[in-house]
Amino acid sequence: MRLGFSLPVFGKAAATPGGIARYARAAEQAGAASLWVGDRLLSPVEPEVSYPGYDTMPEEFWTAQDPFVALAVAAAVTETAILGSSTINASQYQPVNFARQLTSIDVASNGRLLPGLGIGWSPDEYAAVGIPMAERGKRLDDLLDLLDAWWTQDVVSHEGIGYTVPRTHVDLKPVRKPPVHLAGFGERAQRRVAERADGWLPVWAVPEQFPADVLTGGLAKIRAGAEKAGRDPQALSVALRVNAAPGTKPELIAESLAKIAPVLEPDHTFVDLTYLTGSVEEHLDLTGRLLELTARG
Repeated sequence: MRLGFSLPVFGKAAATPGGIARYARAAEQAGAASLWVGDRLLSPVEPEVSYPGYDTMPEEFWTAQDPFVALAVAAAVTETAILGSSTINASQYQPVNFARQLTSIDVASNGRLLPGLGIGWSPDEYAAVGIPMAERGKRLDDLLDLLDAWWTQDVVSHEGIGYTVPRTHVDLKPVRKPPVHLAGFGERAQRRVAERADGWLPVWAVPEQFPADVLTGGLAKIRAGAEKAGRDPQALSVALRVNAAPGTKPELIAESLAKIAPVLEPDHTFVDLTYLTGSVEEHLDLTGRLLELTARG
């Protein structure tokens, strides 16, 4: 198993000066195959919708780094690790700036960017950026159209939702067209993955909260939808995020990985360390321990 890990973009570790660069460099040297960011704009004291499984927002999200900056920093200090997001709440961003940022990161990393996108769930965050939450799905579809043009056409024009791109030269291209992965378990979200994405972003929990067939069944449904849309279903990639609850022992995480990986056969697997560590040092220690345990099994 080629295992990846979350960068320290949330919690106390995220506030460490130079912490992201230090962790990214050391994790790659230790054998991490991929490095990942999440996206949290706000952590409201009294959220309109609480974080799933909590009455409010987890304390880890009180400190949050910008995902684009974190990816750029990681690109500068690593050579081989895939740089992914799971997920960036794409429809909360201005699309033209978003396209330029992703392209720049892919060029900086020599083609290692794996953009994982979603639409988010927080009404407070949408209110903060002045975007109607009800439009988030169609705004994501619009963004996917723009990204396709931005990455494949030398002269781009686009009529978007609330913005217009006149005919403009776009000579900065990614090293290769980044494989856009999309998140979601709902019917519309999975249909979008099947019809438009290069891959899917499922989530596995440790301790386990649902049976593995929730993921395998979802993937089968997505691939059937891709075939119906005239696409190659086997070309769809899978980037699995493993969320471990606070206090979870690394042995249990490794045991759960050994169970889910052979069943789902993901192309990329990473462990989110957000709830398990409080410092960059702990982030690195746990990374080394999990790499050791998974190498054994």
